[in-house]
Amino acid sequence: MRTTFIEQLVIEAHEHPNIFLLVGDLGYHVVEPFANAFPDRFINVGIAEQNMAGIAAGLAMNGWIVYCYSIGNFPTLRCIEQIRNDITYYKSNVRIVSVGAGYAYGSQGVSHQATEEIGMLRTLPNMVVCSPSDPVETRMLVQQSVTHQGPMYIRLGKAGEQVFHTAPIADYQLGDLLPIVASQSPTLVLTSGSILARVMESRREKSLPIDVYTVPVVKPLNARQLCELSMRYDQLIIVEENQKSGGIGSALIEVLSDSYNNGLLPRYPKVSRVAINDIYLQITGSQRYLQEAAGLIL
Repeated sequence: MRTTFIEQLVIEAHEHPNIFLLVGDLGYHVVEPFANAFPDRFINVGIAEQNMAGIAAGLAMNGWIVYCYSIGNFPTLRCIEQIRNDITYYKSNVRIVSVGAGYAYGSQGVSHQATEEIGMLRTLPNMVVCSPSDPVETRMLVQQSVTHQGPMYIRLGKAGEQVFHTAPIADYQLGDLLPIVASQSPTLVLTSGSILARVMESRREKSLPIDVYTVPVVKPLNARQLCELSMRYDQLIIVEENQKSGGIGSALIEVLSDSYNNGLLPRYPKVSRVAINDIYLQITGSQRYLQEAAGLIL
């Protein structure tokens, strides 16, 4: 996903001369295409993510569309106050881009894991929260981010993610859910982020009778579409590589609950969640190893 992000950002920067990229002392062998093409629109801020958020806010106030790029937890958890006070409060055109979401940097321990930031960032007013599941969704969201007015968070995997969409995504509206497998199954799995690959692997290897939709944008959500899907299926299973509290499942359940309470949903669906159960893992290892240790499997 990170390579697709940079590739598409370079394409967009040729068309939009007000795109600016900030990085936090990382991205070597990834961000060079942008840095080489637009040296006057690129700054390596160094290991100073809180300053990077402030710089981004200042640039945005002067007409730039700013992308802040760093490892999952660093541009988010480390500088949540700056994001709140300098970016979302002013509805600034800043796109916070984290690479290595969830347990992608699992070998480096909890300090490098991004498993809480979805819940934190979606509580901030004006913030759009994106979590693409494959490179095609990533490309589409970068395209959307250029014209969106206001702050966005784009949560990426690390590298080598499988492509599941067979064609570019057209006519996407922020909050739409996207079908990966849509048949006549009684059970629908809703998932977000690179853990889609594990869902599809389990479906194939265990012959699970499930349909699969992705949630590329966690906030806002298309409430009407979500209600229609919940009426079509007997059961919804939400799978995410994030803390269960406040995460993607919480966002979906909140929409379902409000819709039911407001009479927009005639019956409340049966919903189960597969997410991280209020723990920090005391072990290190590969992303796959930690996903299994946290019980993130169907």
